[in-house]
Amino acid sequence: MSRRIPSAPSLQAACDKFNAANQVGAAVTVLLDGGEVRETITTSEAQVLSGHSAVIWLDGIRGCYLLDRVTPVKAVAT
Repeated sequence: MSRRIPSAPSLQAACDKFNAANQVGAAVTVLLDGGEVRETITTSEAQVLSGHSAVIWLDGIRGCYLLDRVTPVKAVAT
């Protein structure tokens, strides 16, 4: 089964959507390579890496992660 490679405009659109809804420093969860879900914060805006992947850098995590593995944490109203 082949995997469809997203176009550069669709990758940029995903980054733009994430960035419009979340500032640098936003609380997020990330699905790590080993299956663990970790809560952290963003340290960059989402961006297209080398024309092939939408990624973001996260606090306390080496390297960047694919944006589709990152979920914003919704603030709980008090």
